[in-house]
Amino acid sequence: MPPPTPPRGVEILRRPSRAQSDILSPAALDFVARLHRRFEARRQELLQARVQVQHRLDDGWRPDFALETRRIRESDWRIAPAPADLVDRRVEITGPADRKMIINALNSGANVFMADFEDSLSPTWDNVVDGQIHLRDAARGTIEYDDPQTHKHYALGDKPATLVVRPRGWHLPERHVLVDETPVAGALFDFGLFFFHNAAALLQRGTGPYFYLPKLENHLEARLWNEVFDAAQDELGIPRGTIRATVLVETILAAFEMEEILWELRTHAAGLNCGRWDYIFSYIKKFRNDPECLLPDRDQVGMTRHFLRSYSRLLIQTCHRRGAHAMGGMAAQIPIRDDRQANEAALAKVRADKDREARDGHDGTWVAHPGLVGIARGVFEGLLPGENQLHRKLDEFRIGAPDLLQAPEGTITEAGLRHNVNVGLSYLDAWLRGSGCVPLYDLMEDAATAEICRSQLWQWTRHGARLADGRRIDAPMMSRTIQNELEFMRRRRSDAVGDRLDQAADLFEDLVLQDHFAEFLTIPAYEHLIATNVSKE
Repeated sequence: MPPPTPPRGVEILRRPSRAQSDILSPAALDFVARLHRRFEARRQELLQARVQVQHRLDDGWRPDFALETRRIRESDWRIAPAPADLVDRRVEITGPADRKMIINALNSGANVFMADFEDSLSPTWDNVVDGQIHLRDAARGTIEYDDPQTHKHYALGDKPATLVVRPRGWHLPERHVLVDETPVAGALFDFGLFFFHNAAALLQRGTGPYFYLPKLENHLEARLWNEVFDAAQDELGIPRGTIRATVLVETILAAFEMEEILWELRTHAAGLNCGRWDYIFSYIKKFRNDPECLLPDRDQVGMTRHFLRSYSRLLIQTCHRRGAHAMGGMAAQIPIRDDRQANEAALAKVRADKDREARDGHDGTWVAHPGLVGIARGVFEGLLPGENQLHRKLDEFRIGAPDLLQAPEGTITEAGLRHNVNVGLSYLDAWLRGSGCVPLYDLMEDAATAEICRSQLWQWTRHGARLADGRRIDAPMMSRTIQNELEFMRRRRSDAVGDRLDQAADLFEDLVLQDHFAEFLTIPAYEHLIATNVSKE
């Protein structure tokens, strides 16, 4: 049976399966198309504004708290009260919208599961559209999975976590779907399909359509999301304010506009989250041309560094002043099953990180693996007197622009350089094969950590940074290191069938050595992903 005919002006460049056709129904696609036609021009304006801001940064301008929005920061207001199932968010788990992952995460004992269409999902057509199928079933409580290898049956338990969805950021397109011959925004495609199919079902089950919003750089981008929410709710006859959104503060520019971002979303806001890995990447990216802003090895840039601790405390201050939840960052460690001593050391790092977050005033935290839920819960339940700590205002801290902008000191080592290359190559190889959430060296890596790796390498090469042993990093050294790591990885693999290492290496070297800094590695990588998928049809 042929798939239904798309609505006027909508073109799907991949033939959907029968199950995908249900998600891509004419009514759902028409809903997405209406969002696109109403908001695409404004999205493009905001993306162009990012380019202009970067030009100012390159010319030496540094961000500060804006005078024109001072009234918002100094006036007395609060966001709408949290719905019942977002009052206690002490432990949240994240992962891609994979069927087995969704079930395990919802059953993990966490309070919230964030199903991800962004940093931990490689946006192949099947990953994106099948992810919507899985979430449709999860929203109705009917999701099941039979593992073809182990023959194990997976189904939801009695008390699943609250479901939250992260659509793609404003910068990412969905090139498989055109509206009036223009690719639809990945953000509107992901949000629109999920909201259209599941808002009513979620409300019937006593929850609601909840979202995490990534990569915002200012309050005007938050305003656009708020306008999208209002339009979507009006279209489906759902009261405004039903949607709730938590914003990931994962760009250095957004750190200066946290109050304004909450203000714009105040009828829909649920809180802010310390998206620490993307935040580090953003710091490198925005100040990439400033040799005073070189960051040391990635493992030396932890949350106890002054610029990161200041950002975290400012987020808590801002949220609690406005009645919003202040969520801590991701623990990327994963259990190490074959090395007890290494596993204990990794779990000790998780405990220390969560202890710092809870004592500082965060209301909850993120983990990447179900095995860490119990550890995070034990820390937060042991230190929080109730379901959250919105009462803690942190008025004793005065955090200004110099605190947020202070570059951390440290060393750049050959081991750190090689590790960045290895992780970058390994991640890109996996991403190009359709996996965006990759366990590497006992950490769960996603696009954000891969971005840190390649942006550090670009920055070190650009400014001729010196290694701890005195050697200067230049393009020939970087090329040799990439080739050496590629050969090392080849020797360690017993079976190279289906890998994309050579393509990953070419793309990675180009990203690191080109004069122009690519804003996101996922944008050029997406073109490779599409080309490969088309060639397989």
